[in-house]
Amino acid sequence: MERVSATIEPMAERELREERLQKLAELRKAGIDPYPSKVPRTETVASFIQSFDTLEKKASVVSLAGRVMSYREHGGIAFADLFDGSGRVQIVLRKEELGDSFTEFLRFVDQGDFISVSGVPFTTKRGERSLKASSWQIATKAIVPPPSEWYGVQDEELRLRERYLEILLDPEVRAMFERRAHFWQTIRSFLVGRGFMEVETPTLELDPGGADARPFMTHHHALDTDVYLRISAGELWQKRLLVAGFEKIFEIGRIFRNEGMSSEHLQDYTQLEFYSAFEDYRDGMKLVQELYRTIAREVYGKSTFTIREHTVDLDKEWEIIDYSALLKKKFNINVLTCSPEEAIAAAEKLSGNTPHEAMNKERAVDLLWKQVRRSISGPAFLAGVPVYMEPLAKRSPQKPTIVERFQVILAGSEIGKGYSELNDPIDQHERFKEQESLREKGDQEAQRLDQAFVEALEYGMPPALGFGVSERLFSFLENKSVRETQFFPLMRRKGS
Repeated sequence: MERVSATIEPMAERELREERLQKLAELRKAGIDPYPSKVPRTETVASFIQSFDTLEKKASVVSLAGRVMSYREHGGIAFADLFDGSGRVQIVLRKEELGDSFTEFLRFVDQGDFISVSGVPFTTKRGERSLKASSWQIATKAIVPPPSEWYGVQDEELRLRERYLEILLDPEVRAMFERRAHFWQTIRSFLVGRGFMEVETPTLELDPGGADARPFMTHHHALDTDVYLRISAGELWQKRLLVAGFEKIFEIGRIFRNEGMSSEHLQDYTQLEFYSAFEDYRDGMKLVQELYRTIAREVYGKSTFTIREHTVDLDKEWEIIDYSALLKKKFNINVLTCSPEEAIAAAEKLSGNTPHEAMNKERAVDLLWKQVRRSISGPAFLAGVPVYMEPLAKRSPQKPTIVERFQVILAGSEIGKGYSELNDPIDQHERFKEQESLREKGDQEAQRLDQAFVEALEYGMPPALGFGVSERLFSFLENKSVRETQFFPLMRRKGS
């Protein structure tokens, strides 16, 4: 009779668990350690398959180790699929060769267990490259079986909460996370190859800065003071390093923002920020365009992507869009000269709602822009942003009402921002004060006055380009929500 273990029998989970716990006890009673520290392994599955012809010709004895994804037994032969992360291979066990060990395999081994198998490579009559077992050893006894490979993990909340199961069972999800690793490594190699040095800056700050965002706060008991989780990848710290004499630096790190959740927004995520002395935002646009095209080529082998309802070709010429001119055309409002009341009225007309009491000119204009950007497929650079919208960017010498800032626009969203860094300590102090005024009026995302940073600028910071982009870029290239492209997105407590 053929025994198939590729799918889970319709037995209650509790009963399945009890059955496996009984096997665990029997293993120990038989003097077999179900969780040994080490088991024989001479090859990965991938290296075994790659060297198969040579190994088979020499009849080399090799040892593989991995998880039993499925197995079937027919008479005195058992076939098991072994998976070790690098690939899958069939293991063949024969009763006439293994004797009692064959019986123990059938008795103790279940789908999901990790085992080590030693034997010689051989090709089956059907032409499948396999390993004929001469011995086997339990490596880890799984108490709960994984879901069926056929059905996978169907429940969305369970899928994200127990992501390890989806990765185990879905090769496409595993491949996506391998691309994610390649994505960040490509960025790192790109910058290092252009003379940038990787740095690390504090995650806990007394004054969170470098972005417009609501921070998370905690208490530092040793110092007996409240501190914040950073909301940027060390922007104000990296600029201090420019003061210190480093000219090309970058950081890839985790940042935290206590904000809403959406397909584009999470509370903790990975961000890149880099800074380059004696370059400005024009240099930044050239470098960023080259970076994005390199990512597309190295990670995906293509330049054109379907993202939501947009088609984006990164190799085509990138349009430069004027922020103020576009909003003037769309809403007949001059965002450079309008009053707060005019901006708020325009936002109210757009939304049809009475503005929130904390609404100000900055947030109103931003709402107008977000409405417009949805239709822009890109790739494009957004420029011409008013000074009051960016407290850390240098004013344009030709037009002091705007800053030398650019944003990358892809598929109707902002996917990266850079600017000529403000290095005038007097101007920076005044802009911080304006932000503090907004905070006092209820804008919790407005930036704080960081006096220590202003003092650092007083020692002199060279002209510099700064740029930052988060893992949102990766999620867009994958055409998935940012939650889908994180290993373990934050979830509510189970049952809450």
